[in-house]
Amino acid sequence: MTSGKKGIIERLNAGEVVIGDGGFVFALEKRGYVKAGPWTPEATVTHPEAVRQLHREFLRAGSNVMQTFTFYASDDKLENRGQNLKISGAKINEAACDLAREVASEGDAIVAGGVCQTPSYLSCKSEIEVKAIFKKQLEVFLKKNVDFLIAEYFEHVEEAEWAVQVLKASGKPVAACMCIGPDGDMHGVSPGDCAVRLVKAGAQIVGINCHFDPETCVKTVKLMKEGVEKARLKAHYMVQPLAFHTPDCSCQGFIDLPEFPFALEPRILTRWDMHTYAREAYKAGIRFIGGCCGFEPYHIRAIAEELATERGILPPASEKHGMWGSGLEMHTKPWVRARARRDYWEHIAPASGRPKCPSLSTPEGWGVTKGHAELMQHKEATSSQEIKHLMEMQKKAKSSA
Repeated sequence: MTSGKKGIIERLNAGEVVIGDGGFVFALEKRGYVKAGPWTPEATVTHPEAVRQLHREFLRAGSNVMQTFTFYASDDKLENRGQNLKISGAKINEAACDLAREVASEGDAIVAGGVCQTPSYLSCKSEIEVKAIFKKQLEVFLKKNVDFLIAEYFEHVEEAEWAVQVLKASGKPVAACMCIGPDGDMHGVSPGDCAVRLVKAGAQIVGINCHFDPETCVKTVKLMKEGVEKARLKAHYMVQPLAFHTPDCSCQGFIDLPEFPFALEPRILTRWDMHTYAREAYKAGIRFIGGCCGFEPYHIRAIAEELATERGILPPASEKHGMWGSGLEMHTKPWVRARARRDYWEHIAPASGRPKCPSLSTPEGWGVTKGHAELMQHKEATSSQEIKHLMEMQKKAKSSA
């Protein structure tokens, strides 16, 4: 640690609670800086002020980790399906590292460089070719001297293993997260077996991020923990779930929901839901607790507030938030002042205000994964003929759901 701060493993070994940040991709898409579809992070170069501000808001909310905004920042993704940014992956990754470090230096935060699954793997490229992509990103992370590394958002444990093997060669601590549920990865490898393989590959922290809600993700990390302990291995555990309720999701998670990605708002967890999530994660022995898509700074603040006793500190953002709604005591309306108490918010059952909408959806569940023709990626833009074929597949999937 060049910064003089405690490193990630030092913190976890001491039993500290480390709070991650939230979902940059979704948050910046809503703010107008990320394009839904490619979900690439060129905003680190084109709009650094937006990325910097979001980092600062998460830091103020209690985050200990400033994760570089490098999701889908590999060159094969930046050139996929008609994307023509004319900004290299290296330039995006470098800018992301600089922004994360700048904000981390403003508080008690450390910097994590992140890689994720690649179009090349889905297109059945070789281990050598896929690893070369991770190595290219790692070169930037080493140049910028990030504090540790995260391999996240992997649907297939094989690709996650390859990523960990590459990152481990750096000598820096490595965390690895699958985006799977209790049923395992897209080829049926159980969460426990996934965790064992990742630890054996060199990951010191294993866990789950994205695709599912906190309840499902915590359950899945428990299964990973059981697998690691059964294999008589050791690891720390992390969880960074969605901020959307997903009780109706199948193995592919929220991307199978018909609401994905533009109509998910009715599913957003409240800040009070986040208190429950933080407590359950802590009780499960998970000490690196953060968020992914849908998480905003107020969600992270709720985690920090729930675990304030364990951490011995409240985040700066709590200056503007009365615990359990106590700030409502200052409200002008008496019926709102009556809500300034914990037992009110702990037992609230929020209405959606949508009387004609169902409480659950039917996931499309195409069952397509690595090896299927529909997942083969290419640089050319998606053609009208491809869209026609996909619409036919969608119709078939819905009729059989």
